[in-house]
Amino acid sequence: MTDQPNHAPLAPARRAHVLAALSRDGIVRVSQLIDDLGVTPVTVRRDLAQLEEEGLLVRVHGGAVVPDGNGHAEAAGTADDAVTDASDSLAVLVPSLNYYWPSVVRGMEREARRRGYRLLLRGASYELQDERPVLERLVHSDGVKGLIVAPNTDTPHAQDVVQWLAQCGVPSVLTERDAFVLPDRTPVESVTSDHALGAVLAARHLADLGHRKVGLVLSRDSPTSRKIAAGWEAVCDELGLTPTQHFEHLLPDRSSLDFSDAVNASLDRAMESGTTALLVHPDAEAMAFVDLALARGISVPGDLSLIAYDDEVAELFTPALTAVSPPRMDVGAAAVDLLIRRIQEPDRPVHRVTLNPTLHVRESTAPPRSH
Repeated sequence: MTDQPNHAPLAPARRAHVLAALSRDGIVRVSQLIDDLGVTPVTVRRDLAQLEEEGLLVRVHGGAVVPDGNGHAEAAGTADDAVTDASDSLAVLVPSLNYYWPSVVRGMEREARRRGYRLLLRGASYELQDERPVLERLVHSDGVKGLIVAPNTDTPHAQDVVQWLAQCGVPSVLTERDAFVLPDRTPVESVTSDHALGAVLAARHLADLGHRKVGLVLSRDSPTSRKIAAGWEAVCDELGLTPTQHFEHLLPDRSSLDFSDAVNASLDRAMESGTTALLVHPDAEAMAFVDLALARGISVPGDLSLIAYDDEVAELFTPALTAVSPPRMDVGAAAVDLLIRRIQEPDRPVHRVTLNPTLHVRESTAPPRSH
């Protein structure tokens, strides 16, 4: 009997995730890895022991840290280290403190420090229905001059939160979110990645390789996934693909018991329809596709090319995954810059900054065999 559920990532994907998190944050915690990967504590500790044996980390109580040059534990800071006696602070509220968002926060932290500000960081939750109580506490914190927020836009209170931000008396900038203020629908100041363009870059790369039957697989209905889907639909039209030449599929949450069945169903659909390439959002789901494809004897990229969307850990996987990489750190830095400019010039025009993602071509894409 296995010690992990059958929908959990295999060892190479798990260890790639650990190393990526360690590179990004300087520290990993067993409890967080259990949640991220959907595996048991025994599995996580076994992975950490193996990586320590290879000299890639040093285990400490409750997790692991980056080794120094002599293989000893090196002290690691987090974004919360920035919250100490700040006379001028920028408060940040993001929906998660793992995976996509830590890189964004690192960009914020670096730019804020360069400009003489500190960050007051709070993580909410994708399940939080109304961020206003948290935001009110942040606004009343000593020294807070402005807010950077990634609100949950899929709740009944979403517009209430946006209206509150516009009226709270403290400048604010949205990050990776678009919104407007009623009643005149004035756009809110924001910094976003052009995720629609990311889908376009991926589809054009596949078309350049000769793929004419392609699929898009998204992990959840979110602001990012909707932009990816919009870009995908537009580029399929641009490339002249008919409805029978492309498909779209939404996966359940990775922690759900039917996740593996849903991935296998997508693979079935791809094989039955003659699909030769997929774009999968995000990395962890893309790695699950490769794991299950290889287990079924479907070669990557021989039988099926695959592009991951997010590029958090895609390069560390085997095979290294071609991936769309949103400019996460640059988004964070740009949000801080925009907010500081707003603080310094309250009457300047509203700015909405959009940054382009990039496509990193690696081993998981190739021309279809019939090409």
